Amino acid sequence: MPNDALFTEVAALLGDTTRAAMLRALMDGRALTASELARAARVTPQTASAHLARMAEANLINVSRQGRHRYHRLASAAVALMIESIMQVAFSGATPNTLPVTGPRDMAMRLARTCYDHLAGRLGVAIADAFARNGHIELTADSGVVTASGERLLQRIGIDLPALAANRGGRARMLCRPCLDWSERRPHLAGVLGTALCTLSFEQDWVRRRKDTRAVLITAYGRRKLQDLLDVRLET
Repeated sequence: MPNDALFTEVAALLGDTTRAAMLRALMDGRALTASELARAARVTPQTASAHLARMAEANLINVSRQGRHRYHRLASAAVALMIESIMQVAFSGATPNTLPVTGPRDMAMRLARTCYDHLAGRLGVAIADAFARNGHIELTADSGVVTASGERLLQRIGIDLPALAANRGGRARMLCRPCLDWSERRPHLAGVLGTALCTLSFEQDWVRRRKDTRAVLITAYGRRKLQDLLDVRLET
């Protein structure tokens, strides 16, 4: 599906509150059952199934079967990017005084969350800032380059970026690109690098998943390591 048609389809689906809730629930990159998505949207399983069928027909989600369960996930990073972009557009005309006031649960989302397969929120932006400040990446409006010092840093923390790039196969996915953060209005890191940093953060227990949300918890150990290893300055 061309990007303009994809954008239009995602926008239409986000215009429906039930489908919007289910798409947002899938934004952390995990596969969820119809029952889990029904709970996220606060609808019956039957209603959820009808909406999921519509999204599958539009190629916005993939459905796989494992045992007696059917799992649903976003079809691609492009779909996730469109959802995040539309969320940004929805708030682009608002002034600081008219932005929605969010509750404590949303504060966790603003601090740290997953954006499909990479880290977002204040944490994601702080990581991008640290890499740029120390000359490890060079970002433009829509692309990014990992410098030699960036490759050395990544190697020290266990990320072999050249190997990850080589393993992309035929996928036309950028090695590093900025993704405008809808809550911070500044870029966090996406692409292969963003995915690798997100994966490492979970594996090393720097962050942990929170139940029933794509907000993530930054551990005390993670705060220390992010500062010591990556020079991430995250205000408390």
